[in-house]
Amino acid sequence: MFRMLNIRSAHVSPPEDLTAVAKIRDAAIDHFATDGFRKASVRAIATTAGVSAGLVMHHFGSKEGLREACDDYVLGTIIRRAQDESSPEGLRAVLQGYLADSTRYARDLGYISRAITEDSVAGRRIVDAIIDETEQFLRAGEASGSLLTSSDPRALAAVLAMTSLGMVTMASHLARSLGLAGQGIGPAVMRRVALPTAEFYTHGLYTDDTVLAATREALESTPAS
Repeated sequence: MFRMLNIRSAHVSPPEDLTAVAKIRDAAIDHFATDGFRKASVRAIATTAGVSAGLVMHHFGSKEGLREACDDYVLGTIIRRAQDESSPEGLRAVLQGYLADSTRYARDLGYISRAITEDSVAGRRIVDAIIDETEQFLRAGEASGSLLTSSDPRALAAVLAMTSLGMVTMASHLARSLGLAGQGIGPAVMRRVALPTAEFYTHGLYTDDTVLAATREALESTPAS
């Protein structure tokens, strides 16, 4: 769905289950995404999960430990989707699935957005992981010949990650700018942005290298401060 989802090497979470741990984790993801980490309470999470607050502490040790478990799980979900997108066939299937039912993606996108906009430790961890893995994706693509060579893969990875994360954290503004206010990154918005985004990454924007040459000349003629 987004180039930010090219994450491959972090821990992949196990399949969904119905254990108390899974119920607590899912409830916590919902509360953290909706209320924010600081406002969400262990007691409220426990109530939603149908367990006691003591059981939450038993399994996760602390609210911070619960948050870390949620981070790992959401990142693991992103990894699996990135792996699904690693081929044209997989990308097609993921996009079709998103257009058919975006609700199963909404929770994770909401969680990521909240973590980043709060500028929390968890948010920085997520951003760093996305940039690191995007850089690995770019370098692997250059090595295989499937991607063009970049003068600075790390900087490009950061730009790509920030662009994609901007779509997530400013989803309401994205939707409103397309005349789809209130829809977030729903199917209607995705239908509008998917093809232009693929065109941009495939063909670029400018028809010649005039801007590239001007940028290079400006950088080379101006000493770094």
